[in-house]
Amino acid sequence: DPDILYKKGEIGAIEVKENNMAIWLTPGMNIHRNPLCGRNYEYYSEDPLLSGKLAAAISRGVQKIDGHYVTIKHFACNNQEYKRFVSDSLADERTMREIYLKPFEMVVKEAKPDMVMCAYNKLNGTYCSDNKWLLTDVLRNEWGFDGVVITDWWMQKSYSPEFPELQDNAYRVRSWVDVLMPGSPVGQ
Repeated sequence: DPDILYKKGEIGAIEVKENNMAIWLTPGMNIHRNPLCGRNYEYYSEDPLLSGKLAAAISRGVQKIDGHYVTIKHFACNNQEYKRFVSDSLADERTMREIYLKPFEMVVKEAKPDMVMCAYNKLNGTYCSDNKWLLTDVLRNEWGFDGVVITDWWMQKSYSPEFPELQDNAYRVRSWVDVLMPGSPVGQ
């Protein structure tokens, strides 16, 4: 029920405000694919349309209060817990657009969130936080997202797909990532 989720968003924004915060790290919108995924409790469904509509409703509810924002996450194809820091989600473009990216697209276009958080995993061989196609070509240029893109905490070292033997944290800049979140060197 999108109306209930909208109300939940309003209530969440009040709680965020009472705790002197402005940003709520929600909604998580990945598709339920594995019952053991450690984040299923914060994702909505195995259906992209349902996930998108519910996430858009809660986002609008939070953002109703001026100065309060959501961070849609984990962009994209984060649907397993096992080795999630280094897993590689392999999918063709049609599958990604019709299933995995659809909820994110709906929220970007319907709710206009101010922040997007990248997923830990690789998407077709490139970490989501380094993925120019995902973050620049699709998210910003195609969907019109003009907010802040942040990494999740404890991201992997960045390697440019053009020169995989070289560590190249500037690749996140070229992929239009605005904020590299802190963390320990997990998996490095």
